[in-house]
Amino acid sequence: MIVFDASGSMSGNQTLGIPNSRARIDEVRAALAQVLPTATQHRRVGLITYGPGPYNQCNVKLDLKPTPDAANLIMNSVNALVPAGKTPLTSAVEQAAEVLNYRSKPGVIVVVTDGEETCGRSPCTLGKQLHLLGDQLTVHVIAFRYEGFSWTGGNPVGDLMCLADENHGLYAKANSEEDLVDALEKTLDCPMVSEAAPLEPPGERHLR
Repeated sequence: MIVFDASGSMSGNQTLGIPNSRARIDEVRAALAQVLPTATQHRRVGLITYGPGPYNQCNVKLDLKPTPDAANLIMNSVNALVPAGKTPLTSAVEQAAEVLNYRSKPGVIVVVTDGEETCGRSPCTLGKQLHLLGDQLTVHVIAFRYEGFSWTGGNPVGDLMCLADENHGLYAKANSEEDLVDALEKTLDCPMVSEAAPLEPPGERHLR
């Protein structure tokens, strides 16, 4: 499952105070467009988005359950997003885990975010709960152009690293579109990215 950040900050175009010519969400769209055609040939992939819809709300939406050859379906959903809301990252990951039936089946979640949880929950606490209830779940976190700034006064980078560490995942920083493509290839290029069996024999692909 891809968990995609469509919160209001994704419409921004600055990194470390330096303006970029493109909004972050457009860079993520471009990176996904490069990676998904290959990744979805071999496995079922789904999509959950968080942050789109009404301004400043904690919205989470299941756009697509894990589906074979899902590149076009995912890109259609991602291209239609209008970033506006808050960042209910924790609830989005929790919903993705439920879709994957994580208590009884292996699965992989790839979170793409540019900021911290802003809807009152703790990614680290959820990560520990997921690990206790479903040890076959892997959660990767890709922090895209994320400066580590906290609106809440907490330790957001530590929280996101904890979410990945507790669930056999990678925490990857991506400060450019090229970095993002590399991180997506490493995390989506796994033997399993859904509750369904991979579309190739297990063990032939390894996380680089």
